Amino acid sequence: MPFIVVALVAVLTADVLLLTQPGERTEPVAERQQPVAKQPKQTLMAERRPQQPAAQAAQPVAPLKKLHKPNLFVLTRKPFTNELLRKVAKLRGVQAMELADAASIRLDDKRVQTLGVDPSTFRAYTPKVTASSDPLWQNVAAGDVAVSFVLGNDGGLSLHRQVAGPGGPLRIGAYATTGFGAVDAVVSKEVGRKLGLPHDNALIVSAPDVNSATLRTKILKELPKGTQVAMVNPVLPQPQTIKQNWPVGSFMSGDQITVALKAAASKLGRPYVWGAEGPETFDCSGLVQWAFAQAGVRMPRVTHQQWVTGPQVPLSQAQPGDLIFWRLDPTNPGYISHVAIYWGDGKMIQAPRTGDVVKISPVHTRGFAGVVRVSPFAASRVR
Repeated sequence: MPFIVVALVAVLTADVLLLTQPGERTEPVAERQQPVAKQPKQTLMAERRPQQPAAQAAQPVAPLKKLHKPNLFVLTRKPFTNELLRKVAKLRGVQAMELADAASIRLDDKRVQTLGVDPSTFRAYTPKVTASSDPLWQNVAAGDVAVSFVLGNDGGLSLHRQVAGPGGPLRIGAYATTGFGAVDAVVSKEVGRKLGLPHDNALIVSAPDVNSATLRTKILKELPKGTQVAMVNPVLPQPQTIKQNWPVGSFMSGDQITVALKAAASKLGRPYVWGAEGPETFDCSGLVQWAFAQAGVRMPRVTHQQWVTGPQVPLSQAQPGDLIFWRLDPTNPGYISHVAIYWGDGKMIQAPRTGDVVKISPVHTRGFAGVVRVSPFAASRVR
């Protein structure tokens, strides 16, 4: 068994189940206009909204000040009260908190986990590139929805397009990866409440100087039963990088690899659908999860979780059945945004993006992040 250097990443979860699915609303979301006094620089993530004579002026967004690294994402069944907020704020190490509204909504006929936020304050908890874009947050304040780069690029929600939402059409005003795992859309709290999002049921906590796992346990003790707490950018004890010999049996057997590859190949030509898990349509990580499940391997659902299902190996040593990952998100350059299964001979099998199909194609290295050799035991522990 080879000697492999692996970074041990303790991931409780970066993918929180948003418990509430709001009812359909018939009230349309009003179109709004960015205040003309501010003329921010345009970027690839968001351009200034066009002038609309009938539009109502939106409140200006406060400039970005100090960034806060989000470490925990808390979701409750009922709105946070001032008493509950005080309990969390008093815990050792908590430096900043931000309330949000969270639910899963139907957007362009896709189920999308969505946050309703105050653009002026929430921006400080997002990745720096996202946080720094004034036009992005001004568009959100003006009534637009900002979607993750993955949902926009792979899911076919192009910038400035009008899409169907629970309360009427919504404009895709920006690409804005939040950094909160499965959260793929952000609206202002005003728009969110017109869409039926629950009030103040989510809390982002910044506590960069304490152990995130320990703080998570304390928060769960303070908050009501049913509360969920996910670690985001977790602060964990050192050392986090060690040399480890993986014992015999740590990795997939030859038979398991063959079954997984044959399962993936049986879906060649099936369409890519964002968020789809099979058996007839797939997104990139959905294809991985489904194919490995046929071999009895329990894989987590999304790309950044699959990234920590085993040790990294050099691309030159990739073997059939290894997973190949890319970082392709300009709004969060460190985010793992795409995965494929190594087929052998410099080729991979993947579900690329909306408008494409499951196919075998040459491996490319643009945005290449690394290769992971899947350990079924490690994969089963990722939540």
